[in-house]
Amino acid sequence: MRVLSRQFQVLVFLIGISGAVTAGDSGEARELLEKMTTAMSQMSYQGTFVYVRDDVVETMRITHLTDETGVRERLYSVSGPHREVIRDRKGVRCFLQDSASVVEDQVVSNSYFPELPLTIIDGDNSGYKIETGGEARIAGQKARRVTISPRDDFRYGYDFWLEEQTGLLLKWVLFDSRHNALAKLMFTDFAMGSAIDLAEIESGSRSEDFVEMKTFSLQKTVVTQSSPRWQPAKLPPGFQLTSHSHKAEADSVYEHMVYSDGLAAVSVYVEEQGKGMTVKPGGSQLGTNNAYTHTMGDIQITVIGEVPAITVKSIAKEMALAINSN
Repeated sequence: MRVLSRQFQVLVFLIGISGAVTAGDSGEARELLEKMTTAMSQMSYQGTFVYVRDDVVETMRITHLTDETGVRERLYSVSGPHREVIRDRKGVRCFLQDSASVVEDQVVSNSYFPELPLTIIDGDNSGYKIETGGEARIAGQKARRVTISPRDDFRYGYDFWLEEQTGLLLKWVLFDSRHNALAKLMFTDFAMGSAIDLAEIESGSRSEDFVEMKTFSLQKTVVTQSSPRWQPAKLPPGFQLTSHSHKAEADSVYEHMVYSDGLAAVSVYVEEQGKGMTVKPGGSQLGTNNAYTHTMGDIQITVIGEVPAITVKSIAKEMALAINSN
């Protein structure tokens, strides 16, 4: 990835082309989000988009094809180091020239399009306010805005611009509780349905250069329905345990929990530090993801997710209290 000032200027200009903002009711907004969720998984589309985070600008090309054989997707970089991801019924394979950009945690995935579980659409989640906004023209398409605003400092919000007829996502902005933009993505050209070029689904890279993507960064784990050995006594409002796994060995200290509020999610790792391993406690940041590490003797607690720093720190501290009380 590299800074592309000219593209950044173009993106700023394009993002500024938006209609007047008129707040609408949450019922209509939920219907639009449900339409988006269906469209992004079931429709075929293709286009070039620009992603901006901090001072980094990436230009990517995507072809998403849905037909009788299932879903096939090819995503590759147009600028910077060559990166390519292929998704089909065989799994997910990637070619990354800058291998340091691979993040294997299931929460911290390298997806440019946010997943929106139906729980955030169907239920009244106290952590967010959902409403419709104005109209805009993006990549030659008419778009409608939907805003998901955080009600507190423990989560981020989104502005989504959806294609008027289909609900396909054309642009999004990730922002904090004060509506400060943290990251942005917008299509600069876009086609859908029969207008897409099917030849672009085929990769130009050698198959032997691809590697299979992994879901977890640690192996030999067991997914379980049982309660974790340790749980935070207090969680940020709206967050609940959604998955739990642990090491197969009975005498091993390793647990992985995922907590989510229906939109945001965090991974919590509790594990023994290796011999001679020294981990500096405290917070760190990777893009829009925050992490916080806390140590208690030989036990290390790491919390990471695309949430504000206060969220991961709060959960890590509560985990420490739970472990200390046992």
